[in-house]
Amino acid sequence: MQLSKKALAISPSLTLKITAVAKEMKAKGLDVAGFGAGEPDFDTPQNIKDAAKKALDMGMTKYTPASGTNELKQAVCDSLKRKQGLIYEPKQIVISNGAKHSLYNIFQAILNPGDEVIIVAPYWLTYPELVKMADGVPVFVESYEENGFEPTEEAIRAAVSEKTKAIIVNNPSNPCGCVYSQKTLEMIAHIANDVGFYIVSDEIYDELIYDGHKHYSIAHVDENTYGRTILVNGLSKTYSMTGWRIGYTACRADIARVMGSFQSHATSNPSTMAQYAGIEALTGPQGELEKMRKEFDHRRKTIVKMINEIDGLSCVEPKGAFYVMMNISKLKGKQIGGRTIETSLDFAEELLDKKLTAVVPGAAFGADDYERLSYAISMETIEKGMHRIAEFVQMLK
Repeated sequence: MQLSKKALAISPSLTLKITAVAKEMKAKGLDVAGFGAGEPDFDTPQNIKDAAKKALDMGMTKYTPASGTNELKQAVCDSLKRKQGLIYEPKQIVISNGAKHSLYNIFQAILNPGDEVIIVAPYWLTYPELVKMADGVPVFVESYEENGFEPTEEAIRAAVSEKTKAIIVNNPSNPCGCVYSQKTLEMIAHIANDVGFYIVSDEIYDELIYDGHKHYSIAHVDENTYGRTILVNGLSKTYSMTGWRIGYTACRADIARVMGSFQSHATSNPSTMAQYAGIEALTGPQGELEKMRKEFDHRRKTIVKMINEIDGLSCVEPKGAFYVMMNISKLKGKQIGGRTIETSLDFAEELLDKKLTAVVPGAAFGADDYERLSYAISMETIEKGMHRIAEFVQMLK
């Protein structure tokens, strides 16, 4: 009996696959330097863990409303007002099992078969799969290193069709760490308002921005843009709460109502204890956040310097998140052990095999001339891994 054709067409996450292979090799006693991590290596702040323990002790172990508790929704509203000056009411908020789940809900709620979603490459590898899972069609727009990976107006307008339903704006970006300028965001908003499609604004890395840059949400552009923007965020990256699985959306109440209804049948509510921890994350002391951001900044500067010191490799300095795109285009065509490096996957596989160092092939993000390296890892691992990469490059002939 045949399985679902749609399910069979979904590609597994290459990021999680690379991380799993690296962990398996480590479990065998191999000294693997892994750059694949998509999560902070810091522990969740103690006050947040204590809030979850308190909730357990108080017996907060039952169902909550499917779209989240009103207390956490209000905490989200207060946070968005404090950080961005954006005004939302609890009825506009849906709490989900992580930002990925929030994105899943969005596309299930807004897409009909054949609707198109514009995705800027390099892109987070899950975006196209989520669109396809909702019977939508991903339409890709190229962006380039020389422009800081920001898309041009011409490229976006060329991708628009009568079937365009939404555009995804990932700011700051995974995988390339770019932070869109206000001018670029206003340009995207103008096109969306002019043509009439949704803006899915993934802002999960909004607190991880460097060099004095500030986060600017596209929902802030004007009232029309605010109404068509579905803002996505969560607690995983900022608060080092990846395993707690709390994400949220902020949007028009009618859209939130549809997503809440969908979630009520798909998963019901997010973890009750994690929701109480989330309230503490958003309303409690924020000092640990700045400590983590400063450490990420230090690692960012180190890894960028080390990449650009290796002949044949290069990168632009990311302004946000905790990833860097390492350009390997000059090494394509070279050989190692009889194998020609023709793709980013070739490079990643040989690097892992020869130097026990794991990176994520850029092909997974629509950018085959690159490898994505995460610096959400220790300085020791960064330095060890970069030395191995330098040795690997020297082995290529």
